[in-house]
Amino acid sequence: MRWEGRRQSDNFEDRRGSGGPVFRRGGFPGGGRIRIPTGGGVKKAGGGSILLFIIVAVGLWIFVGINPLQLLEMIARGDQGGVVSQQAPERSPQQQAQDGETVGFLRVVLAETEDTWGKIFTNSGIQYKPTTLVAYAGATPTGCGFGAAAAGPFYCPNDQKVYVDLSFFDLLAKRLGAPGDFAQAYVLAHEVGHHIQNQVGVLSKFHQARQRMSERDANALSVRIELQADCYAGIWAHSAKQVGILEPGDIEEALDAAAAVGDDTLQRQNQGYVVPESFNHGTSDQRVRWFQNGFKSGNPDDCDTLEGTGL
Repeated sequence: MRWEGRRQSDNFEDRRGSGGPVFRRGGFPGGGRIRIPTGGGVKKAGGGSILLFIIVAVGLWIFVGINPLQLLEMIARGDQGGVVSQQAPERSPQQQAQDGETVGFLRVVLAETEDTWGKIFTNSGIQYKPTTLVAYAGATPTGCGFGAAAAGPFYCPNDQKVYVDLSFFDLLAKRLGAPGDFAQAYVLAHEVGHHIQNQVGVLSKFHQARQRMSERDANALSVRIELQADCYAGIWAHSAKQVGILEPGDIEEALDAAAAVGDDTLQRQNQGYVVPESFNHGTSDQRVRWFQNGFKSGNPDDCDTLEGTGL
């Protein structure tokens, strides 16, 4: 992607130097985190029985496929405080230099999404309020509870911010097999897609609806939410092509990333088999297809995954 010299968004917080304990009490009003799955693990860092419950629950989510939004509900129902202390992994000088370049790149991508969605919203008579990107290392407090690197990038509707631990992109490239700057751009554009859903009221309706659903039905609805965010990421890529910042191979990088984080692919890698009823983000084929739909169309009306039966 031709990003050097382009505007960097000011809607950015750098928390990479602010590790340490993260405190949580109570529930998550207004909805839980909406995340990119990683298929990774979580380390225990101390604490009482509630922390042990959280670690076990997160492990079940990652390796078995329990809906992370349902997990947040279980934690919230406990209504007890907990302390998580997750030390950020040491980054080599070379990695730190690369992180600095990655931050600059992500801020450019965020600025481009602001331009894209600002125009789309204006054409619809709506004011677009941009999200804020938060870069952190290890763990950080959020409006949706503690954010940990093992959770992957996520959007918190409570504070309307996107959270990214930059070490995720190492995992994306090396473990999940999706390298390249536009793979990173896809991840951020997907999370911005959740912000779009939040702005137009889709996320609030989703969180209300899932309270009345079985786990299977809530998973199925979660898939539709995630695929719409993939389609919205494709819409941004369509705009990026129009302004001439795409390079050969960029879209292929995004498609590789979308395929790498499909539920079926991650479950097959982690446990050797798939549990379709536990899918909450969509299969690799679905994620690729809906990104392509948005990229080819550039029209949000073609991203309606919530109506109809076919995905």
